[in-house]
Amino acid sequence: MEIRVLPPGPRFAAQLRFWVNGEDLVEEAVGEGGRGPYAADALPAGRHSPLRATGEARRLELGEPDCTGGCCGFLTVLVQRFGEIVQWSNWEVPSEAHTPVPNPPPGLHFDASQYDAEVARSEADRWWQVHP
Repeated sequence: MEIRVLPPGPRFAAQLRFWVNGEDLVEEAVGEGGRGPYAADALPAGRHSPLRATGEARRLELGEPDCTGGCCGFLTVLVQRFGEIVQWSNWEVPSEAHTPVPNPPPGLHFDASQYDAEVARSEADRWWQVHP
């Protein structure tokens, strides 16, 4: 897994994208024009990211379609650590009528040490943060 931060644009602040096996999970699940979570929310300054996996399962919002999640729903996943494995499962995708991919992504399993390193790298790399 790779976490990428897309630069801010005219419509949205910097956002995250999640690449697994060479594919952008957000684009695959919500379609072209969808967006990932804002980098400032997913990688907050001075505290741990909600992307960090623990033994307690929690639902994370990873994306939404161009029409917004309030309209069609969000791309969410249940994240949980099982020893040396981090699992993403129980996906929820935006409503079928507004997305070209009606099926949720498959359950994913990551080596916990590699997952932790990628989240830590993303938390530390704040190139996207603009100070006035």
